[in-house]
Amino acid sequence: MRTELNPKLTLVGAGPGDPDLISVKGIKALADADVILYDDLVSKELLAYAKQGTEKIYVGKRVGKHSHTQQAINELIVHFAHEKGHVVRLKGGDPFVFGRGYEEVEYAAKYGIKSDIVPGISSAYAVPAMQNIPLTSRGVSQSFWVVTATTKEGTLTPDIKLAAQSTATIVILMGTKKLDQICEVFSTLNKSHTPVAIIQNGTMPNEKMVTGTMGSISQIAAEEQIGSPAIIVIGEVVRLGKQAWIPQLQQNLQFQTYGE
Repeated sequence: MRTELNPKLTLVGAGPGDPDLISVKGIKALADADVILYDDLVSKELLAYAKQGTEKIYVGKRVGKHSHTQQAINELIVHFAHEKGHVVRLKGGDPFVFGRGYEEVEYAAKYGIKSDIVPGISSAYAVPAMQNIPLTSRGVSQSFWVVTATTKEGTLTPDIKLAAQSTATIVILMGTKKLDQICEVFSTLNKSHTPVAIIQNGTMPNEKMVTGTMGSISQIAAEEQIGSPAIIVIGEVVRLGKQAWIPQLQQNLQFQTYGE
């Protein structure tokens, strides 16, 4: 414990899962921490950057599996900041992209605790990228939406219907439990043929991806036992990904051979 405590909170984005995708600034914050409060989807390998004596506390937050409420986490931040000094809140992805990071900063400020933010690589764009799916590509998609599937009340967010009416790529986080409802939205808009990919455990060794259309993906996902954590990518850019691109490349090479 430091002789003169300087209560401080640092929100660190751990990235989408692969421990190598954290920033250098994030590693420096971990090395300086007196207490680390870490989430379920954070790679435990990152805890090795902490100095000796740092207290590491699991406060797992995951869809349907909350070991701590948000209020309890807020209170832990304040408690340890005043008791030990520098608290690092290690969160998956980016703490300000559906990570409730601002709520923690706001709560800490009420108790005189200053906060620093270390942005993280969000799964919203990193996970598709690892599968060669660009969220934007000239002539295919000029913009993208990133939405969470569920509102605070637990219902399907109406933003998905708004997004579905556009030509933009749509990335849905925490959406596998509402996949049937999402598909129904596209069906009512006569967009059942829209390409879609679901990527589970993105950037990790056990990553798994299925592709299809909005009319077929529910059955495919059920057959392949796709579950959380996963992201859903909807739009024509899915056709540019690995599962579409590699067979096309092989076909082109074969065509060239036949032409010689």
